[in-house]
Amino acid sequence: MYEVRFHGRGGQGAVTAASMLAAALLEEGKYAVSIPSFGFERRGAPVVSFLRCSDREIRQLTNIYTPDCLICVDPTLAKSVDIFSGLKPGGTLVQATHKPLAEVVLSPNVATVGLCDAIGIALEVFKRPITNTLMLGAFAKTTGIVSLAALQRSLEDSDFRDAGLKQNMVALERGYNETTVHTIERRVAA
Repeated sequence: MYEVRFHGRGGQGAVTAASMLAAALLEEGKYAVSIPSFGFERRGAPVVSFLRCSDREIRQLTNIYTPDCLICVDPTLAKSVDIFSGLKPGGTLVQATHKPLAEVVLSPNVATVGLCDAIGIALEVFKRPITNTLMLGAFAKTTGIVSLAALQRSLEDSDFRDAGLKQNMVALERGYNETTVHTIERRVAA
């Protein structure tokens, strides 16, 4: 089973992104479940959502405490929330940031990093810092767990309130194309 934890702020679409990713994984013949986490939701407050995917049926519907992958849709969130809590060794981070890898704070458990200037791209595409669709493209490129085509079909089946399908398709493709993927080499002390 592959487990993903989304970190964002209220209004950025972290819960919606998990749901769209689950739909795309189902489209590809995998089992998937998205699990929203609701607490004190308000625009700008830290939020978290979860996704599990597998080649077998999924019966576990609890929060994810030891994820394989973290998707952080807000570059400022790591200053106030321990996004790396419980990340499995050899884990993956998909981070919205304009910073180069050398300036990104990483957990020792991170082995793969996907970096995407999602805020900058979102401001160009939507004129607002809504990064969820961009980060789905970044996740697809970083992990290879889901195809860009399946995500595109998932978006076509989604309802959009604030932004149209065309803008979200552009954002998804730019997120995929403009993400840089890095492998972290760790040396083991003798």
